[in-house]
Amino acid sequence: MKIDFSKLTGTNSVDTLLDPKEIFSALPEKDKKFTWARDVQSEVWKKWFEKRNEKDLVIKMNTGSGKTVVALLILKSCLNESKGPAVYVLPDPYLVKQALMEAKALGIDVTEDPQDLNFRRGRTILVTNIYKLINGHSIFGVSETNIQIGSIVIDDVHACLDTTEEQFTLKIPYNTELYSELFKIFRESLRAQSSTRLLELEHGDLNANILVPYWTWNEKLNEVRELLYEYYREEASKNDDYKSLYFVWPLIKENLELCNCVFGADYIEISPKFNIIDVFPSFINADRRIFMTATLSDDSILVSHFDVPENSIRQSITPDSSNDIGDRMILIPQMLNPNITNDDFKNYIKQQISTQYNTVVIVPSNYRARYWEDVADLILRADNLYDGVEKLKSTHVGLAILVNKYDGIDLPGDACRILVIDGLPDVRRKIDKFEEGALQGSDSVIERKIQKIEQGMGRGVRSRDDYCVVFLMGNTLVDELFVKGAIDKFTPATSTQFKISEQLSAQVSSETLQFEDITKLINYLLKRDKEWVGASKGALASIKYNPQNHISEKIVKEREAFNFALNHQYQKAVNSIQEAINTSKDNREKGLLKQHLAEYYYFIDSVKSQEILLSARTLNRQILCSIEGIQYEKIFNINNRYKNQTQNIKEFYNEKFNNPNKFIISLKSVLENLIFQPETADKFEDAFCNLAFFIGFKGQRPEHKFNRGPDVLWAVGNLTYFVIECKNGATTELISKNDCNQLNGSINWFEEEYDDSCTQYPLLIHPSNCFEYSASPNQNIKIITKEKLELLKNKVLEFGQDLINNNNNVQDETKINQLLNYHYLTPDKFISHFTTGFTCNRN
Repeated sequence: MKIDFSKLTGTNSVDTLLDPKEIFSALPEKDKKFTWARDVQSEVWKKWFEKRNEKDLVIKMNTGSGKTVVALLILKSCLNESKGPAVYVLPDPYLVKQALMEAKALGIDVTEDPQDLNFRRGRTILVTNIYKLINGHSIFGVSETNIQIGSIVIDDVHACLDTTEEQFTLKIPYNTELYSELFKIFRESLRAQSSTRLLELEHGDLNANILVPYWTWNEKLNEVRELLYEYYREEASKNDDYKSLYFVWPLIKENLELCNCVFGADYIEISPKFNIIDVFPSFINADRRIFMTATLSDDSILVSHFDVPENSIRQSITPDSSNDIGDRMILIPQMLNPNITNDDFKNYIKQQISTQYNTVVIVPSNYRARYWEDVADLILRADNLYDGVEKLKSTHVGLAILVNKYDGIDLPGDACRILVIDGLPDVRRKIDKFEEGALQGSDSVIERKIQKIEQGMGRGVRSRDDYCVVFLMGNTLVDELFVKGAIDKFTPATSTQFKISEQLSAQVSSETLQFEDITKLINYLLKRDKEWVGASKGALASIKYNPQNHISEKIVKEREAFNFALNHQYQKAVNSIQEAINTSKDNREKGLLKQHLAEYYYFIDSVKSQEILLSARTLNRQILCSIEGIQYEKIFNINNRYKNQTQNIKEFYNEKFNNPNKFIISLKSVLENLIFQPETADKFEDAFCNLAFFIGFKGQRPEHKFNRGPDVLWAVGNLTYFVIECKNGATTELISKNDCNQLNGSINWFEEEYDDSCTQYPLLIHPSNCFEYSASPNQNIKIITKEKLELLKNKVLEFGQDLINNNNNVQDETKINQLLNYHYLTPDKFISHFTTGFTCNRN
């Protein structure tokens, strides 16, 4: 037995020093890889030490710059200064394991057990994940005996975002009695919002989510509260179907009036407008709260999700230089050669790249993961993530698919030399889907998606010496980056790397470029070509961190309003939301904010609240429908002269694009979403509506915008309309009676809204053209089957390419007309060429 007597007298310098850098140097048992601290770590420690007595501090460091070591030494300093207990919070259990190993290599005492006496006495750092900090039975939260915190570091704050939202989100599965009882309470209210979506929801359509109107929610709140409490008391602790109720109910039970409720075919979702973070007094009352993050562009989540006062986090602690990021070549296959298809690229990645290098593809959903299943060597989800990442680190795997995981994992070195971001990230919560639909195409939606993509791009470079090729794949993603200008929303370091890669691509891109040429291109990075490395590193040399945090004034005011409402100060809440409205320049955003204004005003004057909501609908038709309902607006004023098809195309091109590459990228993005797959209904309907404009028609989504009518309506000229129902997610061999009745109803709707001078062609998009026995289809119905849809997509793409091959074509109405006729895209030829009649099953 060997005794260290210096510890008995308290003179051990590791336990008495306060400066993190000095502690680092004094650690007696650290691994040899920690011979000295990196410059960026020393710079951050110095700046933190000078500001350490401020309650809230933000530290920004590039991915792979040693944040874990920085965090552990900061918390060790806090313990030495008697600012314990100390807690280190990470996004998931996988990163907790990594941090524990790092602490062991440093020789710093840590524990995973919150009951550890040394942790409770401020001698050992607790390393835990965000799930254990934020939940309804957290030892740091709602109980009267919660554990106190002196100092806390939350690492990868942006990666904790989804988790904190999920922990406040109650989900009630459709197969439970509680779902049925709540559905009975709100069914008529859901019908008033949209009878069509209610029908779809009752028939199991996973895209048919309906937000319960706030006035009905509050009118029925006593019934809801009694039901939730009954099932929490009787079922939650012993029935897995009510696991969410067990963990979430304690967090939201006192503030149900400020929750959103969304019904879906799979589950009901109940969640507060913002996280009610003050139910965790240990976190709220901690002496020191340090938020660590990568250099992402939006820091508003510190206000929205953690309720951190904006004035205390206006500036970040950063290293002096931002050039500590790894080397990335960022390429877009479709920009190198516009004729490259997704299938071509998938085969290239599988056959020519993943055989040599570990290649990771990040996909937004299980649906998209299925596209890669036939070539994947490994598919990583939550249940096998840790083992899969360790396998990538230790051996050659080949092609690994990572499902909806854009943050929180490290893939250093050979674990990932090729990274593919496939498509745009999806939001998870139903309320977010509602709001994203209302804000579709707005800056705020694009910013959130680009931030996720940038987080994903950081997975493959974990240190300054690391390197990785990043491919951005998919026409929808390319459309957002170039046509809609999202590329400007990357952070400076990523933007610099993107521009360098773009300049390199511009020297080789052409319609004749082959995959062999792409391989030669990426080998400049992979083989560490001196000229590439010099140019890439040189471009980053002058990049500096911007210590000024970007915090949205709109988010600040929304959070402020919610906090006032928590204290029943509704007039102050209304005033704050009105200030948020005043900061917005986008009508879609203003309309949604005015819905929020109406929600708070309900507690002051319910009649005035409805007037506000009616006013909001004039700005944004995708928000809640008021009690009085809404007036349908025709697709265009039929008394005005309708421009012909060729004039519409010319005007659409000149106003929206005026650039052939942007036009074809945007068209491909639309066509990419026209696929027969479940889970894609909203994207399909939106794409089919937008397709109208590319071929000179006018498009509208009446059911989506006005809660009545068909999925899509096209005005094709001469007072002629295509009334379109989209059933791209159907899997039955026959067209159901329900789908038939829905189109019949839309036919009747058209006759009510448009006079006898207008002609309609009812179209049903469905895999089958045969109705089931009990259906009674209108004799004028035409079907766009899967085969007909593919033919239409091919012809539209050929038309678009012919239109831009010669820039003069798009300005020449005679030529446009010739191309429309040649590709069967005039109204009469569209019907004859891309639709088919129907049959009825009489068996």
